[in-house]
Amino acid sequence: MTIKRQIADSDLRWETRLLLTVTAILVAFGIANTYSASSFIAPGETGVGFAARQLTGALVGGLLLSIVARVDYHLWQRFAWPLLALTVGALVIPLLPFTYSIAPVINGARRWVDIGPINFQPSEVAKLSVVVWCAMLAVKKGDQVRKFKKGVMPFLVVIGLVSALILFEPNLSMAAIVALLGGIVLFAAGAKIGHFVLLGVAGVLVLIQQIGSADYRLARALTFLNPEQASAGAMYQVKQSLMGLGSGGIFGVGFGQGHQKLGYLPFAYSDFLFSSIGEEWGFLGIVVVVGLYGTYLWLGFRIARTAKDKFGTLLAAGLTAAVGITAVLHMGVTLAVLPTTGLPLPFMSYGRTSLVITLAATGIVVNIGRQRRKARA
Repeated sequence: MTIKRQIADSDLRWETRLLLTVTAILVAFGIANTYSASSFIAPGETGVGFAARQLTGALVGGLLLSIVARVDYHLWQRFAWPLLALTVGALVIPLLPFTYSIAPVINGARRWVDIGPINFQPSEVAKLSVVVWCAMLAVKKGDQVRKFKKGVMPFLVVIGLVSALILFEPNLSMAAIVALLGGIVLFAAGAKIGHFVLLGVAGVLVLIQQIGSADYRLARALTFLNPEQASAGAMYQVKQSLMGLGSGGIFGVGFGQGHQKLGYLPFAYSDFLFSSIGEEWGFLGIVVVVGLYGTYLWLGFRIARTAKDKFGTLLAAGLTAAVGITAVLHMGVTLAVLPTTGLPLPFMSYGRTSLVITLAATGIVVNIGRQRRKARA
């Protein structure tokens, strides 16, 4: 019996180990490229400073991952409501008129909360909490998720509230991702396709309305739909991103030798990091990065598919989808196949909140994989 258990463990252990290995490579490569892409930011700033801050995020996130990976993931099921409540409270802080001292306006939006040594972006936390809450409620409702009033409606109310709070920051792209993640968990739980068609139509209408309500969003959309008639200023970021990708060729210009980061491509270390990677590491570097993300998604969904219970399946699927959707949107923006959204490249772009939360989510997926191994041993 012991021999059989050891064989079973060795057969299944590679999935969580490989997931951790892929994650570590993405984080390490991201820190290196953050250093390179941020080497010219502004007077007094250096790539070392940005990379050092990103490294602190990686250390905190790595510690959190190691802890979460050892905690039974069913604990998240019990604390789904408190986690959601804390997230909603954090999202409200930047919207209050008397909280500018801890939630200042940065680049025209109030998306950050800065309390002493703690500085975080509540919308990043919202992705995790919404997936956890949706997985919990879907398991609780069971077959009722196929009914609109008793099944789908409660999800719409909560997801709509969280997305609306994020939208008021304003942050349309993150609000849309949170809503999409909730929908993915609900769909995986067995909700009817017809309900999603109706909700999809409603979501598109809301998206169009929100794009038209802000001049900068409308300008981005029109630039994407009709780039030939867009002004030079509106096309600047996209053109510089494509120039960086194109100049990389097959093998790239070399690590640290890129030119777009020298004031030509804004936010090369965050919103357009994929372009910076393409310039310095070339087509081969892009293939490696895409392959790493593809491997991460394959492992995450594989763990979800073989989890020992429904909650584990929904939780792993939702958290894995969060990484995949954000990565695809970031790459799509840098390749000019999607409108500019300002989303980071998971694990890699500069942004400590995103890095810490994504590492924590990976720890949850790892624990689901380990629980599954024990169940089959």
